[in-house]
Amino acid sequence: MPVYVALLRAVNVGGTGALPMAELKQLCEELGFAGVKTYIQSGNVLFRSDGAEARVRKLLEDALAKRMGKPPGVLLRSAVELQAVADGSPFPHAKPNYLLVTFLAEPPPEDALDKLSAPDGEEVSIAGREIYIHFPNGSGRSKLKLPALKAGTARNLNTVRKLAEMAREMEDEG
Repeated sequence: MPVYVALLRAVNVGGTGALPMAELKQLCEELGFAGVKTYIQSGNVLFRSDGAEARVRKLLEDALAKRMGKPPGVLLRSAVELQAVADGSPFPHAKPNYLLVTFLAEPPPEDALDKLSAPDGEEVSIAGREIYIHFPNGSGRSKLKLPALKAGTARNLNTVRKLAEMAREMEDEG
């Protein structure tokens, strides 16, 4: 069975969208997903499913909407896709905790970077359904503006690497 990594949008961030990871795990198990594991409190869950990506995402979105009152947004990646994201950073000089990867459901429009405002020297690169952002001074006080980011959910490169490692281990387990 393929391994999926689900990245939930707007879960356990800034006091909104509270969802204990134990509940997320239970919800995924109730949907019939196998080998469910969560990672940190920001809405990351790994599991196995024979379902096609679109069907798996819809099942999870619908169940989360019922539980939370509104759909938080679910972005899925296969183990192979997530490893490619982890390995594909266009900013090798960046500290992993200063590099955020925003995951999107679809590639952003070709003109997405035309609306970029990066006053603190942030570097941005688009690769497929991901937007990599290097925040040389950290993301906390950044004034970066890029409308394409609103549709996605971001994880720092350390988290992406850990999720890719966990997904790889799940695949190796068979």
